[in-house]
Amino acid sequence: MPSDSIVYVIDDDEGARHSLEFLLDCAGIRVRSFPSADAFLKSSPPLSDACVVTDVRMPGTGGIELVEELKRRGASIPVIVITGHADVPLAIQAMKSGAADFIEKPFDDEVMLAAIRSALSQQEEGEQADAARQEVLERMASLSRREREVMDGLVAGLANKAIAFDLEISPRTVEVYRANVMMKMQVKTLSELVRVVTVASLR
Repeated sequence: MPSDSIVYVIDDDEGARHSLEFLLDCAGIRVRSFPSADAFLKSSPPLSDACVVTDVRMPGTGGIELVEELKRRGASIPVIVITGHADVPLAIQAMKSGAADFIEKPFDDEVMLAAIRSALSQQEEGEQADAARQEVLERMASLSRREREVMDGLVAGLANKAIAFDLEISPRTVEVYRANVMMKMQVKTLSELVRVVTVASLR
């Protein structure tokens, strides 16, 4: 878990907010709380290395609406929903909307901390994967149209001669484009090229 991680606690119950803040402080995790989802959205805090812990039922924007709004904004921050026993169907609905987890009240402190640490670790891995994907996409953007065509053929498993036939160029020319592709994509082997292009295409 990154040392600069932060948890945003969103709950209209002041006692519940302070209790969670105390728990996270004692665990050495940075925390910032908000009395409502609307206040959180209005504040627009940084979402990198962060996760949200929110009650499912609140005045104004509730937990499920918050999950859906963050998704609509393209934010990939994990959201843990706290729910009362009677609200479990709501929590399941929140999970279907994209929440990372839901925890029933009253919850065990260690269960909550484990869920938060798991969410923050997944957030970090997701951000690293996004950064790596973006880097590959930028390399792909540097390819000329013909280099991209040759790369597509290589990734599809075609031999140089087959690519040459499809593009109506000589196999020797394909070799030149292939060398350019490998250099611009910063890979040394065909298998590495296939791997990075496949990862970049995953969405």
